Amino acid sequence: MAITALKKYQKLESSGLWRENAKGQRREVIANLGATSLILSDPKCEVALTHWSLPAVKRLNPGEMPALYAPDASDGETLEIDDNEMISALETVNAAIQATRPHRGRLRNTLLGAVAVGILAIGVFWLPNALVEHTASFVPRTTRQDIGNEALADLTRLTGQPCDSKSGKAALAKLSRRLFGPDGGVELVVVRTGLTMAQALPGRLVVLPESLLAERDGPETIAGFALAARIAAELNDPMLHLLQYAGMSATFRLLTTGNLPEAAVRGYAETLINSEQQQPSDDTLLARFEAAGLATTPYATMRDPSGATTAGLIEADPFSNVIPPALLPDGDWVSLQDICTN
Repeated sequence: MAITALKKYQKLESSGLWRENAKGQRREVIANLGATSLILSDPKCEVALTHWSLPAVKRLNPGEMPALYAPDASDGETLEIDDNEMISALETVNAAIQATRPHRGRLRNTLLGAVAVGILAIGVFWLPNALVEHTASFVPRTTRQDIGNEALADLTRLTGQPCDSKSGKAALAKLSRRLFGPDGGVELVVVRTGLTMAQALPGRLVVLPESLLAERDGPETIAGFALAARIAAELNDPMLHLLQYAGMSATFRLLTTGNLPEAAVRGYAETLINSEQQQPSDDTLLARFEAAGLATTPYATMRDPSGATTAGLIEADPFSNVIPPALLPDGDWVSLQDICTN
């Protein structure tokens, strides 16, 4: 019953008013119901403020509204919730947990049942893929950016530091805004060696090889790889791949504390580079490239010079007979080509 309750309400969230202690002021939070805990986060920056173990959550005012909850042994810490669905979820989970606790005369059977429930819970919730997917769905954007930067730092062992000429970085930022909009928040990075294709990292970070700039007439090729990498990241969250590498222990720590162990990403670069990339479908790429005002042919011919796997992108190029809007002024394109020149 506890497992059914948790599975039913996975990813449920609501707003609430949290008081850290008896003397503290109430503040608005977002309450997320996880597999084993109630996570309270700041709605402005999505940073986790505290985690309440589900078995410890107690309702202080049964039958009254708004519902008032507190963790066991709290020093006046409380949470007010008036969302009926979240209240129902917490009541259901609490009832399921209470049903597994010892009752007089049934201790032995209860212990055996608890062991069985624990084993089943591990099988349902904490299989590697389930734990990774569950954790990735709760990681806030700021934490994703931090983890993406850690992965980039590990990648630079193989690629060297990102190219950073001032005018080149300005042109790269302008290209990102052109492709993803002023509020897209996608950071593009160019590195000298170690990559042959673009790599998407958590935190809307895309790493591009300098080779995509060499001997090109314009930025269409590197822009195409940047856009394709972001599309692939939207379809297959790069956080999932990274957490699978980090392992269950590190993933569980991220879920429960909001922090990934420092060593969790160490050595990830080799796995990232050697992993086979899943390409979006031609229909998806064609639609997104057309919406961005970007021809598909330069990207397709670079991705597969033989054309065997990208013929559809070349034949259906939305700008094969039309000149698309310019991606960058000529001066910015020259600066971008020289981004790795110090």
